[in-house]
Amino acid sequence: MAAATTTSSLIDLSSCKDSCSSPSFSSSRARIAFRLKKPTEITCSLQTPSILHFPKQSPKNPPSPATSPPPSSSPLTTKQQPKENDNFAPSKWNFLQKAAALALDAVENALVSQERQHPLPKTADPTVQIAGNFSPVPQKPVCQNLPTTGKVPDCIQGVYVRNGANPLHEPVAGHHFFDGDGMVHAVKFNEGSVSYSCRFTETNRFVQERSLGRPVFPKAIGELHGHTGIARLLLFYSRALFGLVDPSHGTGVANAGLVYFNNRLLAMSEDDLPYHVRVTPSGDLKTVGRFDFSGQLKSTMIAHPKVDPVTGDFFALSYDVIKKPYLKYFRFSPQGIKSPDVEIPLEEPTMMHDFAITENFVVVPDQQVVFKLNEMIRGGSPVIYDKNKVSRFGILDKNATDASKMKWIDAPDCFCFHLWNAWEEPERDEVVVIGSCMTPADSIFNECDESLKSVLSEIRLNLKTGESTRRPIISEDEQVNLEAGMVNRNLLGRKTRFAYLALAEPWPKVSGFAKVDLLTGQVNKFIYGDQRYGGEPLFFPRDPNSENEDDGYILAFVHDEKEWKSELQIVNAMTLELEATVKLPSRVPYGFHGTFISAKDLAKQA
Repeated sequence: MAAATTTSSLIDLSSCKDSCSSPSFSSSRARIAFRLKKPTEITCSLQTPSILHFPKQSPKNPPSPATSPPPSSSPLTTKQQPKENDNFAPSKWNFLQKAAALALDAVENALVSQERQHPLPKTADPTVQIAGNFSPVPQKPVCQNLPTTGKVPDCIQGVYVRNGANPLHEPVAGHHFFDGDGMVHAVKFNEGSVSYSCRFTETNRFVQERSLGRPVFPKAIGELHGHTGIARLLLFYSRALFGLVDPSHGTGVANAGLVYFNNRLLAMSEDDLPYHVRVTPSGDLKTVGRFDFSGQLKSTMIAHPKVDPVTGDFFALSYDVIKKPYLKYFRFSPQGIKSPDVEIPLEEPTMMHDFAITENFVVVPDQQVVFKLNEMIRGGSPVIYDKNKVSRFGILDKNATDASKMKWIDAPDCFCFHLWNAWEEPERDEVVVIGSCMTPADSIFNECDESLKSVLSEIRLNLKTGESTRRPIISEDEQVNLEAGMVNRNLLGRKTRFAYLALAEPWPKVSGFAKVDLLTGQVNKFIYGDQRYGGEPLFFPRDPNSENEDDGYILAFVHDEKEWKSELQIVNAMTLELEATVKLPSRVPYGFHGTFISAKDLAKQA
């Protein structure tokens, strides 16, 4: 497939059977445009059948029948997402732009032809990364009155939203699962009625690529490695120089995290500012725009900010892989007023996907996965596992105005992609961190032969001695891979007894979830069933004032790979008994992180 040709979008053809699906679909492009290989055993990347489906998306969101939401008293404003920019349509280009486009497309065609001469690593091969139920689906307007079995608990009123990667266009080269465009899936509960919708988050990148009809922005993991990665960067910025694309308003995909703060649902990926997404009264989703907190946020923000459940303050990090400072910490008041940035000195840019908070501190991991852009010049990946580096955690007062009193404590050979909670034990001068320690540390990004392990661990950081200890919470004979999940968020930053985590087996699929007693190590499992897999379990507290920490429900999307149908399961968190199942009108791909917005909060949206 020539790079200059308009590519088709991606789809699951089974969605054509659904009454609420987009009206037009295409199966004309059923294979990726580079050499396909019979899949072999995969231990460090996404493992699914090598089948891809390509759809034709509606060019824009159909209008929602919802009425406008009530005005908000929030002092912050969102920059409205610009409408489809006709300047990026080839028909609007001037003679110079058309000539430049032809020349640059010819260069890209040659580059793609060269890339096809070599097999892709599994971590960048679309036939591995976005196959099976990791493959994308089309947008879906609201489907109301969904069938349910069992009884949805009366306390569940509001909307469950979950983010994920869902590429709009067929990849022309390398593609990692994390590279896909952001899509939010929403299940709304309203007095016994349940609805479902899913929409792309219309980032600056998405809007331009939709207008152009093909992918043109570089893919951070799938494409930016080695000499071809450098060439793709040069191509992209050459196109920007001639006005064929515009990266000035962000290049991120907003596909990872979701947080509700200051009356706004924010969709995030760590390569950009967050995007404000509004839930309409009907249960549909609408991208409002790129959100910079009324001009206060000048840099990117990681996808896992933390909201203190007691104070309502919002805490976040921002990292830069190009220039110093490589890491900054900041916070927002409940009213959305930003603190000054706290520059945290690091010797080299380090991946900071997550961090933790306690009642008084922020806990910042400085681990062994680092960025070394000069590795691209040598032909390698810029994401490196530095075996010579000693992992450490930094402890900083939440209200610090600089990093001078930050205390660093070494934690050798520790890489936690996610941290589930942290708390203080002042009687022992310790901060306790709960996270899943992953080995090999860079296996998600770089191909390897060693099977991935993700061990739920307790890490103790002694503020007095400067020493750390680490122990697996689960006994060795019961050890399982535990990755996506959470604790009761009403207790975030405080000591918790239970964590609810995805059973990431067979990796990278999720066969169920585990309720883990963090004190005793006891594990209780809820298994979805034969060839049924899910993702992150969300804990919904039944009553915030309940005396029992586990008094609530687990919500999880589950997909049946035999029947090729998806549903939302609601499980009693205390008994691990299935309470209700919501049958969904179309397939929900495996995705990333979610949150729940109460009906009360929905009514106050900005």
